[in-house]
Amino acid sequence: MKDNYLKTSFKKKNLKKKDSSPTRKIITAIFLIIFAFSGSFLIYYVMQVSLNTDTPMVVVISRSMEPTVLKGDLLFLKGTDPATIKNGTVEGKEGDIIVFDARGLPGWMAPPSEPIVHRVIAKMYDGGWFFLTKGDANPAHDLSWVPESRVVGVVVGRVPYIGWVKILLTDSGLLIPLLILVSSLLIISIIWDIIKGDGEKGGGKSGNELIFAKKTNKDKEIEEMEFDFAKQDKL
Repeated sequence: MKDNYLKTSFKKKNLKKKDSSPTRKIITAIFLIIFAFSGSFLIYYVMQVSLNTDTPMVVVISRSMEPTVLKGDLLFLKGTDPATIKNGTVEGKEGDIIVFDARGLPGWMAPPSEPIVHRVIAKMYDGGWFFLTKGDANPAHDLSWVPESRVVGVVVGRVPYIGWVKILLTDSGLLIPLLILVSSLLIISIIWDIIKGDGEKGGGKSGNELIFAKKTNKDKEIEEMEFDFAKQDKL
């Protein structure tokens, strides 16, 4: 049976694509982890620069601006010259909606740590701009004027309801644990891929192996020709 086959040898490892070294895989894994963590911060930084504010996004956590702005909405803010902030009236609701830090302002007995989202109903200049604000759903305006230094930005856009994810995770105390869990799973997945890849690389056989390739008609002709030439030499 073996007469119908030709013997040939080769090295299996020469046919495989050369694997990257463990060091390169580790460097790649570290780069991916850093990129995953820094990508969101980079996007946030770009938004800060383009929108001219340190806080380009906020999530609405109260219902004081309903029905214009709903709890759970994600708002986009833009830093604006205080002189250009539009003044409005209580009835017309045509004033700009601003976001400001109320902590430490008179008239706010227990201001929240999150910025306030209210509408401007009056403004005045006294060595700087001051704004009187009101929530559209509130029966009365706020008790203190907001100095321009406390204004975070003017609302220029919103995405409805998407902020509920942050609200639910923050209220339940699961935001930090979830971030840690996702980060841990990412690191474990990358390390497992590296270990698995190295195990598969070391598990195969290497070296020379004999392979029997089936003879073709051309191979038979070559053998017959070589035999004939050898016979003529003896004659």
